Amino acid sequence: MPRVTDQGGRLRLAALLLGVAVLASSLLGFLRDSYIAAAFGANGATDAFIAAFTIPDMLMYLVAGGTLSSTFVPIYTRHLTAGTAEEADRVFSSIATLMSIVLLVGIVTLYVGMPTIAHAYLRKLKADDLDLAIGMSRVLLPATLAFYLGSLAAATLMSRQRFVAAAVGPLVYNVGTIAGGLILGHSLGTPALAWGALGGAVLGPMSIQVVAAARAGLRYAPRLDLKHPDVRMWIRLSLPLMIGVSLVTADEWIMRYFAAGTVGAISLLSYGRKLVRVPIMVAGQAIGQASMPFFARLVAEGRRAELGALVGRSARGSAVIAALAGGALAALAVPTVDLLFRRGRFSEADVVPTALYVALFAVVIPLWGMQGIIARAFYATSDTLTPMIAGTVVTIVTLPIYWLMHRSFGSIGLVIASDLGILAHTAALLVLVHRPLPELDRAALLIGVGRGFLVAGMAAVPAYAVARWLPVGHLAGHTLDLVRIGAGGLVFLALALALAGPLGVPEAKLLLARVRARFAAKS
Repeated sequence: MPRVTDQGGRLRLAALLLGVAVLASSLLGFLRDSYIAAAFGANGATDAFIAAFTIPDMLMYLVAGGTLSSTFVPIYTRHLTAGTAEEADRVFSSIATLMSIVLLVGIVTLYVGMPTIAHAYLRKLKADDLDLAIGMSRVLLPATLAFYLGSLAAATLMSRQRFVAAAVGPLVYNVGTIAGGLILGHSLGTPALAWGALGGAVLGPMSIQVVAAARAGLRYAPRLDLKHPDVRMWIRLSLPLMIGVSLVTADEWIMRYFAAGTVGAISLLSYGRKLVRVPIMVAGQAIGQASMPFFARLVAEGRRAELGALVGRSARGSAVIAALAGGALAALAVPTVDLLFRRGRFSEADVVPTALYVALFAVVIPLWGMQGIIARAFYATSDTLTPMIAGTVVTIVTLPIYWLMHRSFGSIGLVIASDLGILAHTAALLVLVHRPLPELDRAALLIGVGRGFLVAGMAAVPAYAVARWLPVGHLAGHTLDLVRIGAGGLVFLALALALAGPLGVPEAKLLLARVRARFAAKS
């Protein structure tokens, strides 16, 4: 039992480090998106810039998705646990060489075929905006190689339970996008953002990870040993992830396809979604990234009961924290969007629809966080086929829902369809996770998450009312936004902490204890 506590404590420290880094990256991301909104607005050009990421993202997902932490970390961690680090590096070298070749072939092929592919996928864009998207997609294609190499190097660092470099890389990437716009924006327009994103990808996600991994002991030598048993195992585990399509990734691609027919819709949906991604990344991605090496180590050591307990605690903690963050964000969506985005070319008329998208997206933030943890439980137990099949089936089944909801309700319908899709995806994983991990107590997990939803919902309604109808006198503009966010946020926090005890939400009770300790120390 002490060993479980040790694993849990180390996981919490790792998740905290990544969570702080993700929060910092998200704040920089806000600065980036706020700059883009102010400098370029929400129009056909910004739609083209956002849509330009789709095809490079598809390549990254199709070719490199299976080489990242999901399948590589368990193999690499097993060698580190067994004390065979040199063998781990040989496996790394073979995989890195193989996938670099494949990815380079993919980049060249897509660069040549980009006009044909873009015309098929983004045909709803206006002609000028479509040409703009094609050019920026070609600029962004090489960034996929940078992200791939950096992610693979970061996976070796995670196996060594080192997370600082993985935390810093995204910060540099966001700075690169902003720098590109500031330096080249007046002369190039939105393509300057694409060039900045490319430079940021090379400097941040790739260079920092590779250098840190080398300093940690990683040794790379060009080799292509496809007969190595671990390379074959990696290929076997990775192919399902490469072939299948998960709604977690495809959701944005689907929404862009349908939204392309309305000028500015892709941009407003993207601004709203990126705001919601903050709690998703802090509560879901950070905990998920930190948990994978711990899950893999427990599997390698045969400690399955402890794995089930750790997965349950991680998934519940992620979902409850995300529920609280999502509830607060939904309640305060209007002043938050107004504060962060309304300036320059992002007008007051853009605030209301964007805030509505934020509120609707925020409802299912806990599901995004929880499904990421559950998926990693599959990967840690070397089961990539089951989540691939489930994800692909859910994606196919929900496609008509996106079409119907968009036809009936426009962009709002796309957000609702997205919420229904992630609900179906999370439910499918929860039903199927009993096969590789029967030790996971799903009932306790669902009860805990349900209580988190209840606390968040009960705190959000009064917080919204206070922020909406607070007497503000002559206050206006961003000052008024700050007052509304502050007042509504205090009401939400007070109610959430007050309800946590009676409703049995230990994550919020822990937060309350820390708040009390902070005030006690000051007094």
